[in-house]
Amino acid sequence: MAAGSAGDKRERMGFLAIGINHKTAAVAVREKLSFAPEQMVEALNQAHKLNAVNEVAILSTCNRTELYCSTSTNDHRSLLQWLASYHDLNPEDLESCSYIHCDDEAVRHMMRVASGLDSMVLGEPQILGQLKSSFAVAKEADSVGAELGRLFQSTFSMAKQVRTRTTIGENPVSIAFAAVSLGKQIFADMSKNHALLIGAGETVELVARHLREAGVQRIVVANRTLERAQLLAREFDAHAILLSDIPEHLVDADIVIASTASQLPILGKGAVERALKKRKHRPMFMVDIAVPRDIEPEVGELSDVYLYSVDDLHEVVEENQKSRQKAAASAESMVLDGVEEFQLRMRELDGVEVLKAYRQQAEQIKRAELDKALKQLNNGVNAEDVLQQLARSITNKMTHTPSLQIKQASANGRKDQVEWAQQLFQLNPQD
Repeated sequence: MAAGSAGDKRERMGFLAIGINHKTAAVAVREKLSFAPEQMVEALNQAHKLNAVNEVAILSTCNRTELYCSTSTNDHRSLLQWLASYHDLNPEDLESCSYIHCDDEAVRHMMRVASGLDSMVLGEPQILGQLKSSFAVAKEADSVGAELGRLFQSTFSMAKQVRTRTTIGENPVSIAFAAVSLGKQIFADMSKNHALLIGAGETVELVARHLREAGVQRIVVANRTLERAQLLAREFDAHAILLSDIPEHLVDADIVIASTASQLPILGKGAVERALKKRKHRPMFMVDIAVPRDIEPEVGELSDVYLYSVDDLHEVVEENQKSRQKAAASAESMVLDGVEEFQLRMRELDGVEVLKAYRQQAEQIKRAELDKALKQLNNGVNAEDVLQQLARSITNKMTHTPSLQIKQASANGRKDQVEWAQQLFQLNPQD
């Protein structure tokens, strides 16, 4: 847990969204900047202690690493330096491929990300779940409070509106779908192919579903824990194995698609080379969706292997995105309205705090004067006189400070403040 809650820190001045994504950084850079799940709480604690940060959450996926912050200083440089230092990178190298969004643009960016408008596959739904997970982890680490909490909730609400009020998510377009679509271009009849899926997460589940729809009958699911692999295998009538069993099953695999959270490659050049010899050089189609990569890049140098990374899927993705462009335009307009509505609510909250303080002050005056009145009544003072004094005292004390401020504003030539006071108290000096 971080030292002190997120709500205990400095007064907020704005929001920051800082990071890299598939548009600004190649997979080789993104994999260096990714956070493993077991690193996340520690990283949040470190980032939360920075002077520039009031609250912070981290989103880390195969296509992006981003920090969302409530900040007092808008000092993005210290955040970039911390991010570079955490991953042993040169700050200048990171700065060259990163982006910084402040205040309204930070809010807009988060809403676009959650709605799938900033994804490699336009409108893909997985990012919303990943964003919700990042918020949950940040809450567990006590690095988010009221400010970011409101922004995340507004962001989730906006993403839901985009899904329900536009057709951006109707067509099955995702990294998983793109991977299987690419396989269809290599194999004329996928019903004759055997598939090996490495990992058992949400992406692999989508891959399995699309492979079944494409006619693939034989699917093997390999995972670090056999129980999780069996859970997924039962859903698709597949066979579950451990990662250590991959070499003996690789020889039968025409299609290999990998997506795990491993920090080191799972499949090396030597293992694939041995499998190819046993296959008598029948081609293998491989897609490595993971960041960091699950399949050594050198595997792509082997004859009869068609190896693709997430970056290689761009062309397939772009073709599938065309049907979503019109819906995206409507979604962008909704996001702009969402940003304006969120900032309006934030400004209203500022007013609520002032009103709360004003009511507390009025309550203190009322209690003090009421105590005096009750003492006078207990001492036998005439009730009508006590009530008259009570009303007069409360009126005088409630109007004293505003009267002084209005006189001072008038003396200083601040006509705008005097006019605002008229609006505030709904006064008409002509009456």
